[in-house]
This record gives sequence, C-alpha cells and structure tokens, in this order.
Amino acid sequence: MVEMWRVIDTGLRAAAQNIALDRALLEARNAEEIPSTLRFYRVAPAVLLASRHSAGQESDGGFCAEAAITVQRRITGGDTVYCDGGQLGWALYLHQRDVETSDMQAVARRVCHAVATALAALGVDARYRAPHDVEVEGRRIVSAGGVCEGAALLYQGVIYFDLDLPTLLKALRTPAVALGDGALAAARGRIGDLTAVLGECPRFALVKDRLVAAFESEFATEVHDAELSLTEHARYQSALAEIDTPGWINLVDQPAMDVVVATASHEYADGGALTASMLHDRARQRIKQVWFTGELPPAAVRALAGLETVLNSTSVARLERNVQAWFAARASGGDGFTAPDVISLLRRALQLPLVVPYP
Repeated sequence: MVEMWRVIDTGLRAAAQNIALDRALLEARNAEEIPSTLRFYRVAPAVLLASRHSAGQESDGGFCAEAAITVQRRITGGDTVYCDGGQLGWALYLHQRDVETSDMQAVARRVCHAVATALAALGVDARYRAPHDVEVEGRRIVSAGGVCEGAALLYQGVIYFDLDLPTLLKALRTPAVALGDGALAAARGRIGDLTAVLGECPRFALVKDRLVAAFESEFATEVHDAELSLTEHARYQSALAEIDTPGWINLVDQPAMDVVVATASHEYADGGALTASMLHDRARQRIKQVWFTGELPPAAVRALAGLETVLNSTSVARLERNVQAWFAARASGGDGFTAPDVISLLRRALQLPLVVPYP
C-alpha cells in the first residue's frame, strides 16, 4: 500500500512564525495527529541561527538591526544561514518509519539526494555534499539541517534562487572579513544560486513540482494538497508565544569576542601558495569555519570546498585526524597539495607549533 503524504504551502512569513510552524508540525507528527507532511515556505529577511548557535558569534547584530534583518533561532541543526523572501524553503515532518532510521546523517544523505535529483531535472549538476548541503561545482546551493523529537523528525532546507551575497556577507560572520576586496569573489566561489547556474531565475512553482516528484519517488509515496488543521493552528499559537521573544533568540548566548579571525599562508610543493582564513572559537578550541583561497586550478577549488565543509565546527584537537581522513578518502589525491601542507597551514593560522612534541 502506498503511503499518503500531504503538501502545504504557508507562503511568506516572518522567521518566528516559520519556526513556530516547525515546532507545531513536528509535535503534531510525533503525536500522530497529522500524516507525514512536506511544507513549502518563504522567510522575510532573517539570519536563521542553528539550534545551538549564538547570535553574537554568528551575526552582525548592528548591521541586521539597521537593515531590518531579523535574527531568529531554528529548532534544527546545521549551519546558520541568511535568507530572504527570494529563496524557497522546504521542510519534511516525518515519522521514523518513513526513513527507517533515527540517524540524522543517513536522513540527510537520503533527503538531500532527492533534492539534488529535483534540481537536476532543471538541468543543474547538483550533488549531495555531507553533512547537510547540496552543491553545484563546489558551491553550496542548498543549506539544510534536521532534528528528532520522539518518533518524529524534521528535516528542512533552503534553496537559493537569487541570493543577495553582499547583504549575506554583512549579516553573517564569515572568514570573508579577513579577505578585504576579495571577500565577494571568495563568497561567490562557495555559495551559488539557481539564477547564476541557469542564467535566469526559475519559477517557484516549477521547482516545487520537481521537489514533490523527487520526494514521491525517493520515499515511494503519493503527496496530496492540504491545509493546516485546527490542532496545528493551536500548537502554532502556543509555540509562537515562546519563540517570538528575546529569551528564545538568546537561548544560547556566548561572547562574540570568543570567536576571532585567524589567517595564514603556506607554500606547497608545486610552488603555489594556499591561504586559510578562519573563524576560531578560542574558548571552546574549535574551528567554526574556514575558507581556503589562492591561485588554484578549478579542480583544487572544488576539492577544497569539500574540505572546508569537513572542517566546519571541528575541534582543534581533531584537526590532523580530520584532514588526514579527508585526504585518505580522496582517490584523486590533493590536486597539488598534501595533508601535511594543509595541516601546517591551519596550525600556523591557529598559532600552534608546527611539530607537536611528544610528552
């Protein structure tokens, strides 16, 4: 018997309203009050914090206030993102039996593969990139994340249609702050949108149709149009009262000064130079985010985009292990640079000894 899901479109709403809907539908799915659901949505200009991120460390509060950009906290993990009404959000509220696992990484791989398939139907060479991205030629075009509650799970993402990168760079704290005039070009090498890939901005309706078809195929289901129920409206109002408050936004409140910009350059064997610019959380000894730049061939740029993703939110203590594991998994090698090159570069940026002494 084919499982029947529903699809709803809640249109353009403020960030707090969208997050309250996420809470309401996830709770309702866990309580078996609703069937599995695909929701499409759009968000008025906002910085959407991941569930465990701090606003002060992830965003420029002064700029956001001046530009009328809301800062809000999602209930899902993943990365903090900038979003506006020109991008399309999607969210799946599922039971664990729909995906046959509670492993969020396995869910991410399956759902993001379906999203990539939907975009491929538009003529886009889209691919899943662990842990929560869909990329096109090394540039993130979809940012996603998820959360479990009881037997239910929410996995959601944003597809970039026509993204305002200059505003994103001002709203979010990124390694671009160390790149001066090269910041925008560096961002364009990492973050893409459908307009840039296709040469024109596709219609929301077309992309939604492709997503519905991809999810139906991936999960062997049929999706039918529906509206929010009275139960969901009641849960939504209760959730909104908690979420549309400073207390919710500042639920995680860590000092902005704990995160500093670090940068260094390193010459590697082929005579080229590689530069690393990163956000370093000194208090927790973690690499929050790193961007690699330099005069590099296209293959190396795309390869390094994958390494940047691997190194996001990496403990400094695991730096060598993660870099070596990434190189070991690459059959094609390092495109001119090696694991010791990258490790030396990162250790220099972090002002660590280049040789770790034995105790």
